[in-house]
Amino acid sequence: MSSEFQYNLVALNTIVYREVRRFMRIWPQTLLPPAITMVLYFVIFGNLIGRQIGGMGGFSYMEYIVPGLIMMSVITNSYGNVVSSFFGSKFQRSIEELMVSPVSPHTILIGYAIGGMLRGLMVGIIVTLLSLFFTHLQVHHLGITLLVVLLTATIFSLLGFVNAVYARNFDDISIIPTFVLTPLTYLGGVFYSITLLPPIWQTISLANPVLHMVNAFRYGILGVSDIKISTAITFMLVATVVLYFFCARLLVSGRGMRT
Repeated sequence: MSSEFQYNLVALNTIVYREVRRFMRIWPQTLLPPAITMVLYFVIFGNLIGRQIGGMGGFSYMEYIVPGLIMMSVITNSYGNVVSSFFGSKFQRSIEELMVSPVSPHTILIGYAIGGMLRGLMVGIIVTLLSLFFTHLQVHHLGITLLVVLLTATIFSLLGFVNAVYARNFDDISIIPTFVLTPLTYLGGVFYSITLLPPIWQTISLANPVLHMVNAFRYGILGVSDIKISTAITFMLVATVVLYFFCARLLVSGRGMRT
């Protein structure tokens, strides 16, 4: 094992440990709010409104929306962790010290991405456990379920990194989640099946990447989906690779590393 590899491994462990310690230290702000928000979704949409709606896709409305709500929590927390953490490092100028060190840009990127993934997955697990108080979940395909949630957490961790690189102030890190991420999530089939839409809107909805992630995860849990699972997984694999190399390119070039 070369000394360079050992050095980068120590650096990776340090970055991941710092990221995990960061969101665990302030868990009332990072882990508790999404849990409370999802409980409200379960009560209001799944329980109260769900009684009026009845079934959807062969399942009760509560069962149908739970996979989408789990994915919503994974998406927002994976994204939010990386964008806030990396931009904070830019704002404090600590990222400049890391950039001039012998640490590989890939190590830096992977460290921040893993931190975002861990927070997203941890919140996803919390939401899943809370959902068991409201409905019964039986995993239809464990392999697809794990693959989809890991790819989704990775993709949005990398997207959070891109946002943090281009952000110039704290307002910039809230624009994308508010005006892009939230609409895509709510229109991504979390609360409904796109088969309820007119044909033209069904076609337009297929351009929403969140729709593919939500439906692929719903297939893993319930065994039903509005889209082809192979298409969704292929899209997520390609998006992960493209985003990773794009983020690595940004780090190597040093673009946007100063606020």
